[in-house]
Order: sequence, then structure tokens, then C-alpha cells
Amino acid sequence: MRERKRAGALETRARPVVAMGQDPGVLADLWPTFGLVLTTPRLTLRLPSTDQLVALAEVAAEGVHGPDERPFLTPWTEGSPADRARGVLEGHWYRLGTWEQDSWGLGMAVIDEAGTPMGIATLRARDFRVTREVTTSSWLGVRFQGQGYGTEARTALLALAFDHLGATDATTEVFQDNHASQGVSRKLGYEPDGISRDRRGDEVLVSDRLRLTRPRWDSLTSRVPVQVSGLEAAQDMFS
Repeated sequence: MRERKRAGALETRARPVVAMGQDPGVLADLWPTFGLVLTTPRLTLRLPSTDQLVALAEVAAEGVHGPDERPFLTPWTEGSPADRARGVLEGHWYRLGTWEQDSWGLGMAVIDEAGTPMGIATLRARDFRVTREVTTSSWLGVRFQGQGYGTEARTALLALAFDHLGATDATTEVFQDNHASQGVSRKLGYEPDGISRDRRGDEVLVSDRLRLTRPRWDSLTSRVPVQVSGLEAAQDMFS
């Protein structure tokens, strides 16, 4: 099995040995994106701690959409609540384990002002050094939906991509009947960019592909402010 390439030289500092979770700085020393934090007026986005990851798994187990809906390609309503919870863990570990400097997935916990993990917002890139293009996706627990958190979380990801990582384009794919996600995308300046077709069992699912360009992002005047901290130490993990 080929060993994954480490994303840049990671400088470590001597620290006393402590139990994992007691000193978050230890983990950030070894994997600097654990120290990357995005802050909006109501939210904090960061890679989840073990306790936060467990809380997110429990949120997913409760449900991320109604039983008669299918707004995502991921089959959230198939299987048991335990299956959904394990899927959150698997997705988190997969993104960490497959990280490469030029192709990566940054799945950040979306945390409210009370410190409650509500879902995950993910920024992805492939061949980023050349394409300078990212994609976004996210999910929130049902009880946290309809309050503008999804828009705020995606704005934070886009601010990181455009304002700090040098992205030129962001894309997303949304089912044509997913009106909530369509509305978020339009509000943030995305424009039509064709369709995509995916297989689900014996049926074809059609999604609108939407694109946000750097000039469109720069022209937005009503987006929430986003503060980014911890990027300097993590910069070498991104192309």
C-alpha cells in the first residue's frame, strides 16, 4: 500500500506528553489544520475534536432531512441511526487520511455560540495548484436548519478559499428540487454552470452545477464578516 505524501514540512515543538484532547495545541503542531479557525458573527468552524466528532455523529443519527426527502446524493435516510453516526466518523477520518497538498477535503465542524456542534461544512479541491478551484458541501442537523446557519457556514468557507487561499472559482452541485440549497447558492452569487448526472440505483439524478467566480465574490456587499486564524501555520498544507 502506497504511503500518502505528507502535506509540507510540519515543524513540531517540544511539549509534555499529555492525553489526547487535554492540549489541543499538540494535535495542531502535528497536523496544523487543527489550529485553523473560521469565525462569523454566530458560528465557529474548525476541525472537530474527538468529543465534537461524537456530538456530530449523534446529530446525524437524529437526522439531517425529513424521511420523505432526498436533498443529498448521500443516502442519509437509508440504514439505522447508528449507520449515519458511523458515516460521519468514516468521512472525517477519510478526509484526514487522504489529504494531499494539492488535493484535499477540509471538513469543519459548524459550532454555534453556545458551543454546540450542528453539522459539517466541507471545502474540497483537486489539483488546486493548477485549477485554483474549490467545491463546497455541507449538512446540518434538522433542528438547526432554517435559521441561516448554512449560508453563514458556506460564506466562511468561501472567504477562506477566495480571500486567503487564492481560489479563482467555487462550484457546487445541487438537486434541482433542493430549494433551500439553491437559495443559499443564489444568495452568495453563484451562477448556472450546466448540470451533472449521477446514478442512484437504477435511476439518474440530475443536479444543477453552479459556479461562483472571484469577481462575483468580490462584488458581494451583504455577506457576513469572516475572521480566519491559524492559517499561517497551516499554509504549507495547501498548494
